[in-house]
Amino acid sequence: MSPLSVIRPRPVDAPSLRLFVLHHSGASHIPYRPWAAHVPADWELCLVEAPGRGGRPGPLRETAAELAEAYVADVRPWADRPYALFGHSMGAVAGYELTLALRDRGLPLPRWLGLSAVSPPEHHPRAEPHFDLPEDELREWLAVMGGTAREVLEDPEMWALIEPVLRADLRIAERWEPRHGTGPLTVPLSVFAGDTDPIAPWHLMHTWAERSIRFCGAQVLTGGHFYFQPDPAPLVGRIVSAVRSVAPAVQVNTPGPAGTTPIWSA
Repeated sequence: MSPLSVIRPRPVDAPSLRLFVLHHSGASHIPYRPWAAHVPADWELCLVEAPGRGGRPGPLRETAAELAEAYVADVRPWADRPYALFGHSMGAVAGYELTLALRDRGLPLPRWLGLSAVSPPEHHPRAEPHFDLPEDELREWLAVMGGTAREVLEDPEMWALIEPVLRADLRIAERWEPRHGTGPLTVPLSVFAGDTDPIAPWHLMHTWAERSIRFCGAQVLTGGHFYFQPDPAPLVGRIVSAVRSVAPAVQVNTPGPAGTTPIWSA
């Protein structure tokens, strides 16, 4: 395990639960660091950095299965405590594949899996990929979608750094071909979507039910593909509630970090 692959913004001794978060395309763990202020005090937020960005060396992965393999090695040493997985967009694709990989290896499974802003396999878009768009068109599409700061898109030096990573990540997400014959998961599964997301339409989310024998439903929030920005509290609150509903053993009645309001109480 790379020491730079799992970032814990607020380490917790003997946490009742570890919440692993897998980030979206072209990103790193950084946009998810504020989530630490919104999870229960005895939970530990674990942000998994994909290879090839931040302080974690490459190479960049080419497929969702390859990225999931890297994540197996990252998560495994921390699976000595109960844990849950949440992924957004590319992170959701990787989270689903990661859960399958953990199951196939007989490794400890998450108590709950949350997938955000990704269409179910049978509806995953295959047409009009964006990863190979001309540079100007790609930047314009990213500006419309949100999730990437305008100053990054407009600064030549910053864009030169992020463009290869972004294209590689988009290729992973857009070329995802789910394996056949994997069968449904036994892990409780919740899905989340923005009500105006053009990539992962909310009305298709219920079809994820075929992928788990413990489907917990689809939750729709206001916004587009990055509906949880700039305020992650509503989404994190729903994540906490969803985990609590399926894993009562991790419930405690403790306040959040100083200056924050507890998301829930037992």
